[in-house]
Amino acid sequence: MADSIYIYTDGSSLGNPGPGGYAVVMKYKNLVKELSGGFKKTTNNRMELLAVIEAMKALNAQAEDKEIIIYTDSKYVRDAIEKGWVFKWVKTGFKEKANPDLWRKFLMIYPKYNLKFEWVKGHSGVPENERCDKLAKAAAKGKDLPEDVGFETKSNTLL
Repeated sequence: MADSIYIYTDGSSLGNPGPGGYAVVMKYKNLVKELSGGFKKTTNNRMELLAVIEAMKALNAQAEDKEIIIYTDSKYVRDAIEKGWVFKWVKTGFKEKANPDLWRKFLMIYPKYNLKFEWVKGHSGVPENERCDKLAKAAAKGKDLPEDVGFETKSNTLL
């Protein structure tokens, strides 16, 4: 679709848990925007999901009527959304599910957009995915990284 927004996301954790980072490459027509950030101690799955959240937060109101295709190498993220698992987790209060703090953030933004999730094999030569991988790892190696409060307070495992 010519008027689609293409988003590539990746998360990284140097150790699991360990220092972690997320990255996003957003493409619309001839525009490209990159986002990344890191945390002292987190997990790979948290960073994969946070990348999607940060991408959605970066969209503006004009994106609400466009098709948005999010490419992720995380089956955790793609399957939870495309197979509807996350919506069942809501009904059970995320009982025994990881990352409820991030899933709740995701669900607050998700309804605004026409999102489609596509899985892309990591390290398979997709330039935007490779760029995200590089940015996420660099963010994880950053200095003076903040705490991932949701991970550090263990709110990611409560409920």
